[in-house]
Amino acid sequence: MTKSTITSRKRVTDHGEVFTSEREVNAMLDLVKQESERIDSRFLEPACGDGNFLSEILNRKLIIVEGRYSKSQKELDKYSLVAITSIYGVELLEDNVERCRERLFEIYLDWYNSVSKGQPNEQLFLCIKFVLSKNIIHGDALTLKTVGDIEQPIIFSEWSFTQNMVKRRGFSFNELLQNQSIRDTPLFSDLGDDVFLPRTIEEFPMVHYLELADNV
Repeated sequence: MTKSTITSRKRVTDHGEVFTSEREVNAMLDLVKQESERIDSRFLEPACGDGNFLSEILNRKLIIVEGRYSKSQKELDKYSLVAITSIYGVELLEDNVERCRERLFEIYLDWYNSVSKGQPNEQLFLCIKFVLSKNIIHGDALTLKTVGDIEQPIIFSEWSFTQNMVKRRGFSFNELLQNQSIRDTPLFSDLGDDVFLPRTIEEFPMVHYLELADNV
């Protein structure tokens, strides 16, 4: 019996950690195929582990980005960032949080290097990492708080694009779930539907999308 097996069993016992297989992930995402392949359709995984669901969602979105924008490097850069900003996760275990962020970035970087026609855009990569640090949260989806020495309410960032500019606003996870109307109306909809509009907790100046990493 290896150490990793013992650790795995302990984590199952202590935290109920069970990862979903790739086949099951794809089968479940196929039930919402149209949404999973929309570049800006937002997904939240409240117990994201090391990113099995989020990885496949990102893969699907990046395929669409490549199909639509491969002829323009600037458009490819921008809409690949849009895809990243649409993916959210909450995870209890810190090592899973770090691995999930790393895994999503690795998927992005491999994809970018395979489709990009220009030089690597290091500023874009910094923005990708910054968004992942905000969207993949070390927290407890049951208590709706972050995990650490000082627990704080979980805050999700909304990233709204207007041409090449981005507006970031923060919203409380607790408030989103407590409001009953969220069950019937979408959050952050850009389709012209009636939406639930939560109270803004924090707001940041609008910046060019390549300056997001400076928008702390």
